[in-house]
Amino acid sequence: MDKVAKEGQTFAMRLFIPLILVLGMGSCSIPEAPIPPVQENHELVVLTRNSPTTYYEDAQGNYAGLEYDLVKLFAQELGVDVRFVVATEFSKIIPILTKKQVHLVAAGLTITPEREKIIRFGPAYQTVQQQIVYNSFTLKPDGIGDLIGKRIEVIAGSSYVERLKQAKKKTPKLAWHEITTTEIEELLEKVANGEVDYSIADSHFVSMTQNFFPNLGVAFNLGEPEQLAWAFPKDVDPYLYGKAQQFFDRIQKDGTLRRLLDRYYGHIARLNRIDVVTFLEKMNATLPSYRKLFQQAQEITEIDWRLIAALGYQESHWDPLATSPTGVRGLMMLTADTADHLGVNDRLNPKENVPAGANYLLTLKEALPERIPEPDKTWIALAAYNTGMGHLEDARVLAQKLKLNPDSWSDLKKALPLLSKTAYYTALKHGYARGGETVILVENIRNYYNIMMKFEPAYKSPYPALTDTKEGLRLANSPAYLDKDATQKER
Repeated sequence: MDKVAKEGQTFAMRLFIPLILVLGMGSCSIPEAPIPPVQENHELVVLTRNSPTTYYEDAQGNYAGLEYDLVKLFAQELGVDVRFVVATEFSKIIPILTKKQVHLVAAGLTITPEREKIIRFGPAYQTVQQQIVYNSFTLKPDGIGDLIGKRIEVIAGSSYVERLKQAKKKTPKLAWHEITTTEIEELLEKVANGEVDYSIADSHFVSMTQNFFPNLGVAFNLGEPEQLAWAFPKDVDPYLYGKAQQFFDRIQKDGTLRRLLDRYYGHIARLNRIDVVTFLEKMNATLPSYRKLFQQAQEITEIDWRLIAALGYQESHWDPLATSPTGVRGLMMLTADTADHLGVNDRLNPKENVPAGANYLLTLKEALPERIPEPDKTWIALAAYNTGMGHLEDARVLAQKLKLNPDSWSDLKKALPLLSKTAYYTALKHGYARGGETVILVENIRNYYNIMMKFEPAYKSPYPALTDTKEGLRLANSPAYLDKDATQKER
């Protein structure tokens, strides 16, 4: 095992903080009796589970997740309120549904023959692959036979159990433990820690978790790809089921589904293992020197300090002396013009460079049309940070010409790389740009930000944000700023 990988694993194991997904205040208890049809109470009751691939609370305290977004859109289309209830155990999801205590389940369920015997699935919206996950610091298993006699843990009631039962018919000595828990992340952590030899997870979740635990490896695929879908009672209300079919048909045709999938999963496979290990090591060795500066930048801009830090890492790897061949300099890699505009005297001074970079990002966000929703507005502003607002506007114009949505990051990701192609850039106002590099930069930042959100706590400033950029920079450079008592008096 190489030294960097060991350091990265040690850091990840030491700093791991389980993803805090506290949803009790935002979800309700599961009804004890069958509920009336949705059109009677004008309320859609949906059973989900607490996970980063379904339903969770994000860094800003808002609810998010692919299933959450899909259900909210569906409820809007029905013209009814929605009430989410969260399953405490995965194995209880289908029994609750069959008793009609909820209208539907939106919990990342895979369509399997066994499940289809007792429940009814709606249209499929995502394809995934079950994968055997192992600790890459150990010997990689080549097939089911290599799992015999090993510690294997899987979620009770999951489709993974069904696949293992099928495999056991050909490999009778195969054995495993079924764990009563809602979230697979706990089991993958145990694999990363060496507490369990193997587990099973869907491919999109494995890719996401590898950005937190770079020593998680995929040994081999288990069976054929499967599809995810909402689940309904076997004798589902025809009205509700018909509306769900219409809904998924619409969002597939108009691109809404594609954009949502890209929002949550379009960036997760961008980093490789060495990228993640290096970033984790830098979080341990370098970040402490600049954490307070990033948090001060949040106080000035109200942009999450972890996003500012992720941007700074992508730009300079947190090197305050970084200088590019094009002349951008410092931890946030500011151009001379940007620095002059923001009143920065020394771009190599992190106390000036960091808040200026954060303010520049804020300026770019505020320059974008108000109609652009989050998080798309943030990702688009990050693209402008790299390529400039002129080239970004060219990409948005080009997106419109290509009948793409210029307010959607997933669509702009298709237009930006075309800025380097003669057939396109010669007809645009600002000409040639390396738009493909811009896409890579933003997707990397999204990954670094996700890692930061897992390992670094949010920062809540006790002070109101400063809307005046020059005043904010003046305060950030003041010795009194580090003295909170003095700062409080000054304000």
